[in-house]
Amino acid sequence: MTDYAEEQRNELEAIESIYPDSFTVLSEDPISFTITVTSDAGENGETVEATFKFTYVEKYPDEPPLWEVHSQENLENNDMDDILTLLQQQAEENLGMVMIFTLVTAVQEKLNEIVDLMKNRREEEKLRKEREAEEAEKVEFQGTVVTIENFLAWKANFELEMAEMWRKKQKEEEQSGKAKLTGKQLFETDHNLDTSDIQFLEDVGNSVEVDESLFQDIEDLDLEDDDPDFDPLEMGSDED
Repeated sequence: MTDYAEEQRNELEAIESIYPDSFTVLSEDPISFTITVTSDAGENGETVEATFKFTYVEKYPDEPPLWEVHSQENLENNDMDDILTLLQQQAEENLGMVMIFTLVTAVQEKLNEIVDLMKNRREEEKLRKEREAEEAEKVEFQGTVVTIENFLAWKANFELEMAEMWRKKQKEEEQSGKAKLTGKQLFETDHNLDTSDIQFLEDVGNSVEVDESLFQDIEDLDLEDDDPDFDPLEMGSDED
């Protein structure tokens, strides 16, 4: 008959000697204790750590011990899920043998793997941010691609804005009493317009040059008519 209590006491003494700085007994009935497992330092000095609480069941090691995560540092949720799955697998493989040292060793190796993966995660995160920055820069440089749909939407919005601006302008003019004058009203209110055309003609008349070569000499014009009864005034009146 297996003496479970004896095996448990012997393993507890061995565990305490192997992990003196990270082993703490919580209770003796049932036997419960914590062990803190820390990874080796990564290339930048980073580490990950987890503290597990183990509790012996009555028929341990023929039945697996109970365990739970007491605390952890620098580990993500998916990392902890992987570690708990690993513990379950190792416990099933080692039933019938004391297994705490085996379980802790498996966790230690897993934590070291996680530290190695942290470097890859940082590099992937860096690449991801660089890609996002490049995409954002491309979008900013290229602007919005014009399609029929967004052009029509922009046109409708633009027309609404212009109409609103026009209404506001008219309202401001009405409130300020500055109604738009017609051409006749401008002429009647500004007496300078009375003489502006006359002054313009005088100014132009003094500066107009006539090219006489465009006209024939008066002597070359055949103003006489063979008909003695020809009267240019009568011809003009007939045309009228």
